[in-house]
Parts: sequence; structure tokens; C-alpha cells
Amino acid sequence: MAPSRRNSRNPAKKEVKRVPVESNNGRKPEGGGPRNSVFTWFMVLALLGVWSSVAVVWFGLVDYDSVIARARQFRGNFSEVLQGKLRAYDADRDGDFDVEDAKVLLDEKKHLTAKREKLEKGLKQKPVSVVQPAEPRQQLEETETSHEQEPKAGTNKVAVQDDVPGLTAEDDDVDGSQMLKLESEIQAAVPLPPPSEEEFVPDDSSKHSVLDEHPYEDKLNTIDTKGELVEESQPQETLEESGPYEDQSGSQYIHKPASEPEPHTEPSSEPQSQGEQESAAEPQAEPAASESTGSVSEQPEEKLIDKVKKKKPKLLNKFDKTIKAEIEAADKLRKKGIAEEAVRAFEALVQQYPHSPRCRYGKAQAEDDMAEKKRSNEMLQKAINTYREASELPSATPDLVRASLKRRAERQQFLGRMRGALATLEKLVQIFPEDLSLKNDLGVSYLLLGDNHSARRVYEEVLAVAPDDGFAKVHYGFILKSENKIAESIPYLREGLESGDPGTDDGRFYFHLGDALQRVGDNSVSYTHRHTHTLPPSITVLSVLQAYEWYARGHQRGHFASVWQRSLYNVKGLRAQPWWTPQETGYTDLVKALEKNWRVIRDEALSVMDTSTGLFLPEEENLREKGEWGQFTLWQQGRKAGEACRSVPRTCSLLERYSEATGCKRGQIKFSVMQPGTHVWPHTGPTNCRLRMHLGLVIPKQGCKIRCTNDTRVWEEGKVLIFDDSFEHEVWQDSDSYRLIFIIDVWHPELSQHQRQVLSPI
Repeated sequence: MAPSRRNSRNPAKKEVKRVPVESNNGRKPEGGGPRNSVFTWFMVLALLGVWSSVAVVWFGLVDYDSVIARARQFRGNFSEVLQGKLRAYDADRDGDFDVEDAKVLLDEKKHLTAKREKLEKGLKQKPVSVVQPAEPRQQLEETETSHEQEPKAGTNKVAVQDDVPGLTAEDDDVDGSQMLKLESEIQAAVPLPPPSEEEFVPDDSSKHSVLDEHPYEDKLNTIDTKGELVEESQPQETLEESGPYEDQSGSQYIHKPASEPEPHTEPSSEPQSQGEQESAAEPQAEPAASESTGSVSEQPEEKLIDKVKKKKPKLLNKFDKTIKAEIEAADKLRKKGIAEEAVRAFEALVQQYPHSPRCRYGKAQAEDDMAEKKRSNEMLQKAINTYREASELPSATPDLVRASLKRRAERQQFLGRMRGALATLEKLVQIFPEDLSLKNDLGVSYLLLGDNHSARRVYEEVLAVAPDDGFAKVHYGFILKSENKIAESIPYLREGLESGDPGTDDGRFYFHLGDALQRVGDNSVSYTHRHTHTLPPSITVLSVLQAYEWYARGHQRGHFASVWQRSLYNVKGLRAQPWWTPQETGYTDLVKALEKNWRVIRDEALSVMDTSTGLFLPEEENLREKGEWGQFTLWQQGRKAGEACRSVPRTCSLLERYSEATGCKRGQIKFSVMQPGTHVWPHTGPTNCRLRMHLGLVIPKQGCKIRCTNDTRVWEEGKVLIFDDSFEHEVWQDSDSYRLIFIIDVWHPELSQHQRQVLSPI
């Protein structure tokens, strides 16, 4: 029986060992089993974690760089969003919210808090009436009634003062009105910044459609090799090759540059002002224009500001609003001038969101900036294509379509692709037919192509709808003057300039208005005797006086160097005087060579005149009032006319030794023959970058003279006259035989070699 009792106890003991029971203190009861504790398990888990971390690092299971990059991106996006919210409180207008803004706001908050405390203190005090305490209550009530009837904006209305809180009504009424006033002061203390955007006025009511094909579309993707990014400060001058260009009185519409570049110049012997802005030094001789402008109405600078308040364009569609933070982060790189990173950022966005118009538009802007930075026509062509892609996306907003195509047209014009720009603008007008500013731009595009007839039609349409459109008026007046309708052009040019509309404050329009007034009133006016620095008494015609008043106003507006010197393509700091001596120019060797060989030059010119091939071409710049004036050109814009030089080989061989003449890209070398009875209107050349030499070849004894500013001179055979044709000059030929001279343009002597190389041709 004993063994059976032992056997009966064993199963129980084994069962107890299989299910150990812990005590409250974590120890196992005495009876055996594994002695595991919480500390042991903790150590096991810790070791497993350590070895797992080692394995992750050793085998590179996690890309920590990408994790850190994503964290930084999140931080940047969050910062952008936060800055976007806080930008409304940008008190110092530096584009973001920072410590300085907080200081400004805290100071204003302290001021407003103190004001609120004074107000509350005043409200707690007994109201003080504006009338004497001894007055009866009826008088007080009449006073209160009269104050209630006064307009709210009146200056005599009783208000709560900071120093002495005086009230004119019951506490509750005053509390309501004064608290509203205080709230308005609080809002005024932290004003929201005005909306600003990129150079156009949106038209929310306009709708766009799919862009139709255009007959010029096959030319949109061709690059014009003439548009090279050479002069960053004057892109307009590289638009297209100018034809024969003697002065600014012609009918060809040329883009006027905002400024001429002034590369590093060598020190001059005379002190000159320096800088890179367009201007010219004051001339020595300048007519003193009347202080009173007569019939010329005042044109304050405030009127030159756009009268239409620009609204912030809506460039984001519904989807783009969901990725606004990402777009703003990429756009911030572009605005900071980091063009390469901006392009990469927008390319990534376009790849991720190919149907986003705003991402593609941002990519075009970044490519545009990079093209300007690197002076790359290839990159600019990419931007032009991307602008079109953005405008053609079906979900693009009307404002984005307008902005994309308008910028595309501008960059096409920059590259000299005028027909492509015209096609783009015609599409814009088709999409937004009510936008007169686009029609005005279309008219300019026609003018740049020389299609004055189409431009006139466009501006007639604009003026039929908006007869007071100043931009359309000045351009329509310009077209009329180019058609030699001088008197008809004057009211349009004058009224357009007086309007002060954007785009009218342009030196060309001051120039042409003054020129038209001069021509209308010049028939009975003699300029023979100008020996003073003021307008001579012989000028009594009102229109001529008005002409110089407009020239004076153009000078005051900064378009002309002076009333006399009215060239528009200038380099600042060059010595400005109407007449020069050979010693002053430094080109004495050239002058001596010309005067020594003048008979050889004359004989070759006469041999050309004797032929019947018509080599002397009539002047076509609309400079003649009457008579005949022919020219035979050997060099134009620094390029030799090979066929012409074969007719006068000895003359051309002589000139090739002097690069200051043959290399002058802003001038010509030519023979000029003028028949009796010819009068050339007062006019000026286009630039102050050249001087003009006249070598007399065949000069009649009497009747031929030239006036530059207030100094009239005559030619002599075998002698050289030198003057700056950017000053007003005029020519008479009243002899009984022809006058023949040789004209040689040379670089202004103060231009450096680098400037002579980079200045664009004229």
C-alpha cells in the first residue's frame, strides 16, 4: 500500500510544478520551477533591441537620409504655411514675420492697451456733459439731440479723449460707439498688406476656350538668332534689326530700351558722373524754356500711376489649392533668385502633378529667370514653350491663361520673334475680347512688324469703345504722323500724354508731338539768326513755342538730356556739346587723312553721281520739308557695303584704317547730295554714342548752311565739320547748284572699347 500512496502523490506534485503560482512579491513559492523575474525579461528585451539596432545600422535596412530629408521638408512646409498666416502682420514690410514685426506689434499693443484702460476708467467715472452743470436738463437734451444729428465723419462731433474722458450721452450708448471705434483702431494698427501680383490686371468675368490654331503657329517654335541676350539692361534693342535709321523722325516703330548699359569705363580726364542708368550730360547750349507751360496742361506724377486698382489674380484652381504649400515652397526659391533649385523643384512638382496649371506656370517662370541669369536663348525657348503648356491645360484659370500668354508674347518679342508674339497676342484677344489692354498690346505688336494699317485698325476699335484711352491715343497719333498727317496727329498725341495713362509717359511721344508742332508752325519762322541761349524773338508762332514746351516737359520727365539734345538711346556720363574740334575728339589722324585726300574722295563720288544706275537713294526718313536729298551708303551699323565700295575703292581703302569710323555700329558712312531748294526739318539723331563728321566736297558759295542748337555754320570744300547729331540740327540748301558732302560717323571718344563692343547697332 505504501508504494501506491507515493504514486498517488506524484501526479499532484508534477501538476503543481507545471503551473507555478507567484506570490505577491514576485517570488515563486517554495516548490521548485524556473526562477524567472521581471528584471530578467527586461534584460532580454533590452539585448534584443540593441542587437536589432546594430543589425539595422550594419545592414542598412533603413535610409536615414531620406527620413531626415522628409522631416526637413515637413518643417519647411510647416514654416511656409505658418509664415503665410503671419505675413498679414508683417509690420516692417520685409516679406515675412520676424522679431522686428513682433516688437512693432507689441509696442502698438501696449499703446492700445493703455488707451483701452483709459477708456474703461472713463466709463467707470460719472459722465461729464459738454454743457455747464448749471444748465437745465432740457438744454442738455437739446445738445444731445443736435450731436446725434451731426454726420459721423464730422470734425465737431464730441469724442472720448484720452486725457479727459467727456461723454455726451448715456454710458451704454457711449460704450458701444467708442468700443467700435477702438476696434477699428486696433485693426488699423495691424493693416493687411495690399494684394500684389505680376504685372497684369485680371478680369474675373472672362472665360477662356481651347486655343485655336493660327497661321503663324508654325513659326512659334523657331528661334531667331538675332535675339541674343547680350545687354541685360536693354533687351528691347535686340528685338529686330533696324533698317536704315538716320534719326528718330521716321515712321518705323522701334522698341525703346528702358536703359542703356554702361559697362566699366576707363577713367576720363574730365570728371564725369558714373552709374548704369540711361541719361546724358547736360549740354552747354540749351534754350531756356518758359516756366509756364501755356496750353500744355499739368501732368502730375500721380496721374502716371495706374488708375485701375489691380486685383490679385486667381492662379490656383481647386486642385492647386490643395498643394498650395508645396507650390509656395518652390516659388520661394525662385523669388530668392535660386533659379536652378527652383527649376528642379517645379520639375518635380510637374512630374508629380502633371495636370496642375500652377505648377507648370511656376516652372515656366523659373526657366524664364534661369534664362536671364545664364543669358541662354535655349532656356528662354523652354520657358516660352512651358508658358504655352500652362495656358493650354483644361483646368487653368482665366487669370493664369492671361498671365502665361502675355508673358509668352513678351519673351517672344525679346527674341525677335515678332510674328510668334503677334500670334500669341491675337489668341489672347480672342480669349479675352473685352480686355482693351490686350488690344493695345496687339496694336504695338503690329507696329513692331511695320504693319501700321492693322495697328491703326486696332486702335480705332479701342477708341470707339474707350475714347479717353490715353495709350491708344498716343499710338494712334504716332501712326497718323507716320502717314504725314501732321496736324491730325497733334490732338491725339497731346491728349494721350495729358491723360497720364500707363504707357504714355514715353520719350518717343514727347518727341513726335514736339516735332509735329514744330512742322505745323515752321512755315513762317526763320531759324537763321540764333545767337543767344534763349528762344529768339522771331519765333512768334504759338505751335513752335508749344513744341519747345513739350520738349522741356520731356526733359523734366527724364526722357531727354536737354531741350536741345533729344536722343533716346543714350549712355550716361558722355561729354555733351553740339560742336567739336578735331583735337577734342582725339581723331586728328582721321581728320587729317580726310582733308588731305578730299579731292580723291570727291572724284570717286562724282563718278558715282554721273552714272545712270541710281546709286544715290532718296532720303526716306520723312525729314525733308521740300527738295531732293540723296544718299550713297558705304558702311551701315559697322558693316561694309561691298557692292558700294567697289564703286569707290580708294575711298573705302582709306577708311578701313580707322576703326573708330568703320566699326561704329551706331552710325553710317555715306555720300550726301542735296539739290537746290531743299530744307531739312529740325531733327535729332537717335543716340549720343556717336559724333558726325561732314567733309565738304562740292559746296556752293552761298545758300548752304547747317544749324546745330543755336549755332549756324557753313561747309568748306576740303574741310571737316564735327558735331553731335543727338542735338537738334537743321539744314538749308538755297543755292543754285547741288551740294555734295561726305558723312562719317565715329564713336563718341569717351566710350570704352568694351562699350563699343557690347552696344547694340542702330
